Amino acid sequence: MQNKSPLFIGFDVGSTTVKAVVIDIAEDKILWSDYQRHDTKQPEKSLEILKAIELSVGKEALSNARIFITGSGGSNIGRFLGAKFVQEVNAVSLAVEKFYPKTLSVIELGGQDAKIIIFKEDPETGKKKKIPSMNDKCAGGTGAVIDKINAKLKIPAEELCEMGYIGLKLHPVAGKCGVFAETDINGLQKTGVAPDELMASLFESIIQQNMSVLTRGHTLKPEVLLLGGPNTYIKGMRDCWRANIPKMWEERGVIYDKTIPIEELIRVPDNAQYFAAIGAVEYGKDEELDIGVYKGYEALEYYITKGRDEEKKKILALSGSGGLSKTDEELFNFKESIRDFLLEA
Repeated sequence: MQNKSPLFIGFDVGSTTVKAVVIDIAEDKILWSDYQRHDTKQPEKSLEILKAIELSVGKEALSNARIFITGSGGSNIGRFLGAKFVQEVNAVSLAVEKFYPKTLSVIELGGQDAKIIIFKEDPETGKKKKIPSMNDKCAGGTGAVIDKINAKLKIPAEELCEMGYIGLKLHPVAGKCGVFAETDINGLQKTGVAPDELMASLFESIIQQNMSVLTRGHTLKPEVLLLGGPNTYIKGMRDCWRANIPKMWEERGVIYDKTIPIEELIRVPDNAQYFAAIGAVEYGKDEELDIGVYKGYEALEYYITKGRDEEKKKILALSGSGGLSKTDEELFNFKESIRDFLLEA
């Protein structure tokens, strides 16, 4: 299908970060990318990134660009941009199937969600069926738990990224619930356990939680892709997966080539943190030309500066909770009634 513009914007508005890519689909090449924490300000950070895109590739180049958006905040932000929303599992799967077609298992850790996608091949058709699983109860076993514990331990981000797992003593830490994990870490810290052992123990608890619960009884088979910010940036997380998944293979009799380096069997691909955004673009390539036409960021900017407050006022008016009084006269009468009541008392 021919498109008017070769520039597609892939946007992933997650629970803690915003990821974006600009792809020239004629060359199938990423021209620009960024990954930033939004600190609970999804609209503001999205606007900042869109302005950065315009500065990088030029306003003229974006005049007929298209945009496809995913992530927990994608549908809300996308309505201001003309974006087509793409379900996150579909987006990730499309990127995986394009760039790593031999993949049988995907593990993506986000800020407040964790996803495992198992690909199973139909022996008759040869086609792969995807079996997704996602946490739906709380943020236990996700990047949010790492953030919270790390904030308590006050470990600089660059130091956290280099913290290891191999050879460190592990201590019992609850993986099912972030609150329980924090309680365990607090107790261990008070006994003098070193920060590197605390974090290695946390990595272990997160990975054991995901392997036991999110797999839903399925087996992670090679090759396995590790996606998402924590897996991309934190060395100890990667080492922990590579130490634990082969144990599952041995227990369940999974046959794999042990001469291949474990880093190739359980790998972090290039642009692992952008797979959902890239997959959203892959989805958009098959959409009609009038779908996902980028309208610019002006409507989003208006929403941030004025529209959000206007929406709140409308909601208050419709709910009838506009305050105790609507006019100065009503306020005066209310104050008088209170004064009379107090005098009588």
